[in-house]
Amino acid sequence: MKAFISWSGGKESTLSCYKTMDKLEVTCLLNMISEDGKRSRSHGLDSMLLKTQAKAIEIPIIQRKTTWQNYEQEFKKAVSELKKQGVEAGVFGDIDLEEHREWVERVCRELGIKAILPLWGKPRTEVVSEFIDSGFEAVVVATKAELLGAEWLGRRIDQRFVSDIRHLAGVDLCGESGEYHTFVTDGPIFKRKIKITAAEKEKIDEHWFWNILKFIVE
Repeated sequence: MKAFISWSGGKESTLSCYKTMDKLEVTCLLNMISEDGKRSRSHGLDSMLLKTQAKAIEIPIIQRKTTWQNYEQEFKKAVSELKKQGVEAGVFGDIDLEEHREWVERVCRELGIKAILPLWGKPRTEVVSEFIDSGFEAVVVATKAELLGAEWLGRRIDQRFVSDIRHLAGVDLCGESGEYHTFVTDGPIFKRKIKITAAEKEKIDEHWFWNILKFIVE
């Protein structure tokens, strides 16, 4: 069965891709970006950086410009085009936010494709441990400023990170409610590794961002 991955560049979408690659034919990564084409809608990542990530994985990425107001409309257009190319399913990285699952399943049902959520209902500790134990590497690239300060930016997702963050009140271990976002740089689905060599911290409204300025693909 041909499938696309709903792609953010972060740990859940990457792990979902990894867990389904032996069962599905992954044809592309679908990534929604801002209307000016500069940043991803989900994590605020540089859209060109996500293209580099896709090249390192060697799976084509499709980026569709959208506003938050017409997000669903543009998402449906993109998936409809993929369906014409034989895609029968979409893979999503949601864990347990019911409103997200309802949206995903409704949209896929209306388009006549299958929604697959390989992480759904799994304990947070299991998800993040599987990500780390599988050999993936990722860094924190965005946080909600009221919950996590700038000192969290650039931190690697490892067991020390897990130990530190699980003691914080109001912060989901996996960042499921947007407490923090990640960018994956290496792992078992990567053909090449992304090494970040320069980045800067920036606060925009209520969020901190770790803007990656320079990197090497090895």
